Amino acid sequence: MNGEDRQILEELLAAQTRREPVVLAVVIRDQGSVPRHAGSKMLFYGDGRTLGSVGGGEMEARVAAVAREALGDGRPRVIPYSLVDPQRGDPGVCGGNVDIYVEPYPAPNTLLILGCGHVGRALAGLGKWLGFRVVAWDDRAELATRENVVDADVVLSGTPAELLAQQAIDERTYVAVVTRNVTLDRQLLPLVVEAPAAYVGVMGSRRRWEETKRLLAADGLAAGKLDRITSPIGLELNAESPQEIAVSIMAQIIMLQRGGDGRAMSISPAAEKAAS
Repeated sequence: MNGEDRQILEELLAAQTRREPVVLAVVIRDQGSVPRHAGSKMLFYGDGRTLGSVGGGEMEARVAAVAREALGDGRPRVIPYSLVDPQRGDPGVCGGNVDIYVEPYPAPNTLLILGCGHVGRALAGLGKWLGFRVVAWDDRAELATRENVVDADVVLSGTPAELLAQQAIDERTYVAVVTRNVTLDRQLLPLVVEAPAAYVGVMGSRRRWEETKRLLAADGLAAGKLDRITSPIGLELNAESPQEIAVSIMAQIIMLQRGGDGRAMSISPAAEKAAS
């Protein structure tokens, strides 16, 4: 491995450690006269920075555009380029052909757990195992500790009003509200639903959620905001223990991420007939 390759791979690992989005581009096939040959590597960062080269010029500009697309949808792709005739749109005049593999390494999704009780702790462990960046918050400082939530990457405390100042909520954030009472949910939810979270789920019975909705509506929270909230949280598993409830919640989050529908993978013909 040459020094350039080592630097690029080391920086790729460093970016992942920093949770910084990055795309790796690699020339995987070359034919004829080309500026860089198979094995040449380049990194494209989410903020526009680059490291290394796969050929320079117009071709690299096109790879950068594809890299941005790959970061957006999370999908790798192989891009063929001819370097023959710029007048017909080719990105160069070297006379050869290259295939470039583009692989995105997006920043991990964040699981924001509001409530560090039994379910919150179980969620932190499962979320971490599933590859989420786990942030746990509780207004009770004695529970919002690394000793209590050992699997969280970040543990926060403070008032509900201070939450968003401590932790931004973006389109890659999944919020699980697993607090101890309606009073706290009433303070948290107006703050959370104003942010562009991918998911906001609230733990509790249907009766508790109806009461929470009534109070939020009385506080002036618009119906459209309430519609963004999923409650009771999770898929129906008849879960009882904190660990089972955590599985239910994370199953629902994965379903939303992957576009699933929550149905059983295999249903007998008799069951299908009975359900129709």
